[in-house]
Amino acid sequence: MPHRGKRYLTASKLVDRTKQYDPKEALALLMEMAKAKFDETVEAHIRLGIDPRRSDQQVRGAVVLPHGTGKTKRVLVFAKGEKIREAEEAGADYAGGDELAEKIKGGWMDFDVAVATPDMMGTVGKLGKILGPRGLMPNPKTGTVTFDVAKAVAEIKAGKVEYRVDKTGIVHVPIGKVSFGVDKLYQNLAVLMDAIIKARPAAAKGAYVKSVSVAATMSPGVSVSPQAATAMNVER
Repeated sequence: MPHRGKRYLTASKLVDRTKQYDPKEALALLMEMAKAKFDETVEAHIRLGIDPRRSDQQVRGAVVLPHGTGKTKRVLVFAKGEKIREAEEAGADYAGGDELAEKIKGGWMDFDVAVATPDMMGTVGKLGKILGPRGLMPNPKTGTVTFDVAKAVAEIKAGKVEYRVDKTGIVHVPIGKVSFGVDKLYQNLAVLMDAIIKARPAAAKGAYVKSVSVAATMSPGVSVSPQAATAMNVER
């Protein structure tokens, strides 16, 4: 059993483990528990009623959170010609072709998200063993393989996050910082829940959203009522 610090144990006493909280109530409780000296990240953990071993029950996509995540992502774009200029004008941190691929092969990984135009996927595909395990491989399902590189970069900079079910059937996604406050975190969570619900595989049977919890970096998780989470009001 991991050792827990005094601050964590004190915070744990505020959580009723027998209760499933309303989303706003759960987020307010996180605000009360967050006592770290830095701005803690808040994450949502959503367990889905799917079989992640089956290809027809995969849940993966991306969504732009209305208030972002509180972290500015470094974006790399694989492109050619005019698309390099478009990417740079949209705010890409790095844009180029074969020269970037060679840097990555040499161990350089100074970026958080990779975008590629379709005509660059031959080059990018050779980096699969490097980018894939790190979750950095461009993918059409998340909007990171596209000729509209300006839109892709702008959305990522604005707070676009990817979600993907793991091998245990759970989606883990950052929804902001403690400093956002309850209302902004609620709006981000509502948009995320809406996206995941719309991504329900046709092959999924029974209850889709099994459980939902929210947690800050240094705090215990707080269970959210799945029924209340799926009924959240989305304000765009």
